[in-house]
Amino acid sequence: MSSSSSDAPAPRQPAFARTSGHYATVVAIFCGLLIISNIGATKLIAVGPLITDGGAFLFPLVYVVGDVLSEVYGWRATRRAIWLAFGLSALAALTFWLVQQAPPADDWANQEAFEAVLGFVPRIVAASLAGFLVGQMLNSWVLVRIKARTQESRLWLRLLGSTAVGEFADTLVFCTIAFYGVITGWTFVNYVVTGYLYKVAVEVLVMPVTYRVIALVKRHEPTYGVPESSDDVPVGPA
Repeated sequence: MSSSSSDAPAPRQPAFARTSGHYATVVAIFCGLLIISNIGATKLIAVGPLITDGGAFLFPLVYVVGDVLSEVYGWRATRRAIWLAFGLSALAALTFWLVQQAPPADDWANQEAFEAVLGFVPRIVAASLAGFLVGQMLNSWVLVRIKARTQESRLWLRLLGSTAVGEFADTLVFCTIAFYGVITGWTFVNYVVTGYLYKVAVEVLVMPVTYRVIALVKRHEPTYGVPESSDDVPVGPA
């Protein structure tokens, strides 16, 4: 007698680790890279005809570490890290604004320089926070959804697919909120396209390192392979 469809084995859940072990360290690196990148992004940089900002040095690594979080710890744990980084970035912006508003000492002549570099610009802060939140949520959602289908194989597909979606959303949201109308025409398109292609290219170049870091973290997480909850895999839109 043939077995019924109800006897078919349920789809195997992808492997993740619990939020113990090295989770706190990875989250700390994730948050630190984001805050440093946001400070660097206050300066626009021209390399020949290409235009980008100072965040380009470290910001791609935020997505690399975000990939490590999503691959090793799952959707719920990564979402928690994203909200923490978002909150700390908002706190940093608020702190810089309070310092900017505080009256400078009589013998301190750098108030204008401080405002020019770290001054609170609501549009830039909103752009940075919105771009990060949308981009990272999509990055993690796509990676974990692909992992649910591919399990431990095709890591390259998860890394590239999540980066392509997340970085595009992040770059487009940030550039539109921060500079649309300030930078116009081809210059704006150049800024968006250059930023996006650069960030994706960096993640592709460092993919061998990402592979090794993910393997290292998995190997040293004793709970890897035991899902923390069903929320490790998102079932709907990000």
